[in-house]
Amino acid sequence: MLKEFKDFAMKGNLVDIAVGFVMGAAFNKVVASFTGGIVSPLIGLIFNADFKDLKYIINEGTMNDAGEKVGEVAVMYGDFLTNVIDFIIVAFVMFMIVKGVNKMKKKEEPAPEAPKGPTTEELLVEIRDALKK
Repeated sequence: MLKEFKDFAMKGNLVDIAVGFVMGAAFNKVVASFTGGIVSPLIGLIFNADFKDLKYIINEGTMNDAGEKVGEVAVMYGDFLTNVIDFIIVAFVMFMIVKGVNKMKKKEEPAPEAPKGPTTEELLVEIRDALKK
């Protein structure tokens, strides 16, 4: 069972998937920092606020003794939009990578056609002629 697992784990496709997963996770961090550090502040200029902190307050909270707001109910749409932008960037880059890899793959030549044998009618004619003799 251990040998089977080792054979399974060391197959090329599984290792490729693992490498792709690690690279994708690292790439996601790069995109998140790009969106959070560059895109969000630029969009925040439009709204005159930090883009990630944009929210729609449903129920105002109250200030406690420590000066913190408690009991606030809000829809954090700025954070959601930041994550949507992250997803769109990652999805577009992955699309471009897959498109590039598919273009680089060698196009397979069609398999040569099998030689055609005699048709059923030709075989029946041969059998008939052989029986006549």
